[in-house]
Amino acid sequence: MKNLLVPTDFSPEAHHAYEVALQLARHTGGTVTLLHVLEDLDEAGGFSTMGSTVSGPGIDEIFPIKLMEATKRRLLTAMAGAAPLAPDVPVREAIKTGPIGAGILKAIQRYHIDLVVAGARGHGATAHFFVSSNTERMIRLAPCPVLTVKHQQVPFEVRTIVFPSDFSEETARAIGPLRETLATFPDATLHLLHVVGDRDAFAARQRMEAFAELAQLPHYQMSEVNAGRTAAGIEQYAEQVNADLVVIPTHAHSGLSSFFHTSIAEAVATHAFPPVLTYHFSSVKSDVAASTADYAHH
Repeated sequence: MKNLLVPTDFSPEAHHAYEVALQLARHTGGTVTLLHVLEDLDEAGGFSTMGSTVSGPGIDEIFPIKLMEATKRRLLTAMAGAAPLAPDVPVREAIKTGPIGAGILKAIQRYHIDLVVAGARGHGATAHFFVSSNTERMIRLAPCPVLTVKHQQVPFEVRTIVFPSDFSEETARAIGPLRETLATFPDATLHLLHVVGDRDAFAARQRMEAFAELAQLPHYQMSEVNAGRTAAGIEQYAEQVNADLVVIPTHAHSGLSSFFHTSIAEAVATHAFPPVLTYHFSSVKSDVAASTADYAHH
């Protein structure tokens, strides 16, 4: 978590995400890139209208320049406002043009980003369409972990982490990033959570014990929650234990357990109160992924 990216639309939620990123970067010795994507300009910096680029003399040449200048001023203002939280953290401003999703993905590649910290509003009215939909897209597409923030977290202190899973064999492939998260917050207590529904709670606890043994987890507790919807059960438990962070591995691969489909992570990320960290199995190092075979024998 050394290179952090914060996409901003200058909303309060994006500012909350920026504050969390600064505090996290201070904790890890990292850097922060504050990014705004201008959808009104194409990738060449021209004014785009209804899918076509307007070019020529006059206002159509002046507009992109003025828009870029105004955007940079807003970024610098946002950076100055939050600077007292972490005055020693290196911060850069960045502006990309074109579709929001494509702009963020290009910034991830350009700046070698390890973590995207994104603001999101809860589902409801037009707020979901303009803010949370982009965050959900990042959860699906970003090659690095995504930390979703919905509320102000000052100070951002992580003492309780919830790791929900069905603890099937595939869960072993999520050990690496989970260990990295625990190393970042070594004093935090980890809660292994299984949303039982109508399944065998005893078997679930056995799988949790096997996972904890394989991962060599410190400071952990095991819990089960009965809920009709997995996402609702996670949100309920996170509130119950006053969680500071929820960590959810995902994968779009149809051959894996349905628990790891991104739809669950997206729902929790835009509903649960605490910040939610999601990551894909594809980002897990091969040596950790190889532990799946060992996990199957427990």
